Amino acid sequence: MLRQESRYRWVVFFAVLIAYYFIVSQRTAPGLITNQLMRTFHISAATIGLLGSLQFLAYAVLQIPVGLLSDRFGPNRFLIVGALLNGLGTLLYSVSGGEYMLMVARFLVGMGDATIFVNFVSVVNQWFRPKEFINLLGVIGVAAGLGSLTATVPYAVWISAVGWRVPFFVIGIVIIACALLLYFVLVIQPNRKFPPKTDMHEGLLRPQAPVLTTLRRMFSTRQAWATAMCHFGLVGTYVGFIGSWGVPYFMQVFGMSRAVASSLLMCGLFGAMAGGPVTSALASRLGMTKRIYTFVHAITFVSWMTWFLLGDKPPLWAIVILLVLIGFGNGGSSLTFALVRDSFPIEMVGVVSGFSNMGGFVSAVLLPSLFGYVLGLFPLHVIAHGYHYGLVIPSLFSFVGLVGVRLVRQLKPTELGADFGISI
Repeated sequence: MLRQESRYRWVVFFAVLIAYYFIVSQRTAPGLITNQLMRTFHISAATIGLLGSLQFLAYAVLQIPVGLLSDRFGPNRFLIVGALLNGLGTLLYSVSGGEYMLMVARFLVGMGDATIFVNFVSVVNQWFRPKEFINLLGVIGVAAGLGSLTATVPYAVWISAVGWRVPFFVIGIVIIACALLLYFVLVIQPNRKFPPKTDMHEGLLRPQAPVLTTLRRMFSTRQAWATAMCHFGLVGTYVGFIGSWGVPYFMQVFGMSRAVASSLLMCGLFGAMAGGPVTSALASRLGMTKRIYTFVHAITFVSWMTWFLLGDKPPLWAIVILLVLIGFGNGGSSLTFALVRDSFPIEMVGVVSGFSNMGGFVSAVLLPSLFGYVLGLFPLHVIAHGYHYGLVIPSLFSFVGLVGVRLVRQLKPTELGADFGISI
């Protein structure tokens, strides 16, 4: 039986999905304890921004290498090692005694996280039919939203009850357990259930062009740069702000408690959970991926600009609406990979997915640090001004995404591979 026809493919999908859920929660969970870290370790807002940036820097830098390796050797081992690194980094974060150990911990978390999404996409490519692919991207988006949702009120209540170290320690153990589950599901069981001589086995998947040739093909096409710009505008603005400055914004500008501030961020997460399946279903049903994605980018850009234009202390009801819309845009970012799959030959999907994903996390690297720098220019008694001017940054970044989606070409099946001299 072929893998794409077996029921076991759903076991594979949900095993990776569970690991992905917990790993995503660690992208934004540190934002809950920003103020505690500043008080405990006597570190500045700029240093907090650097902590967030280090995690996403590791993620961004590794995207192209991970994509290349995934195309050549399959995703299984990278998913397992990535989960282990993420779990170990989360454990180290829970026992850190100073800012340097915190930095090392977040860098490890970023290294582990860097392997997950691109290889998850590769797993779906291997185990599922093409018609199932775009809808499963929507499911993955929901899992990401749930992971981020868990890192709001549930984590905030947990932290308030037992302190911040215990939750990070426990989640670190859980992610390591997920790595062991992935080893069983992705390596041990498939070797028992499926013949080793298939085109889907772990190892070299298909004939590959030299690395430099593959990179030259990718960097020379507008489509790859356009999809990277798309992700830059949607993912980094959302993850970078929510993960570092979302909770402090509501606490310092509106005087909210951590739990209440976290509950407001849930509005954006609900939007993200809706954005993935809704946009994927529309793109799959209507066959107008670029038009739908353009609409998503336009909504996101207008939302960030509106937030900035509302001033130092905007109406709370307006912020709730804007968070939902911005979150919806982040959920819709899964369409980046639908465009990649429809635009590039199969032997390049992994590396181009990595490059596009890198665009989002380059944005997530830059935003926390730039935002922290802007805040550092303002004394505490006028910190609302700092947050107001800081919102210029995600507004500009989301405009880059809007430009990117306008540069995307909606290719016909007969055009696939034409830019690379490849017959499909």
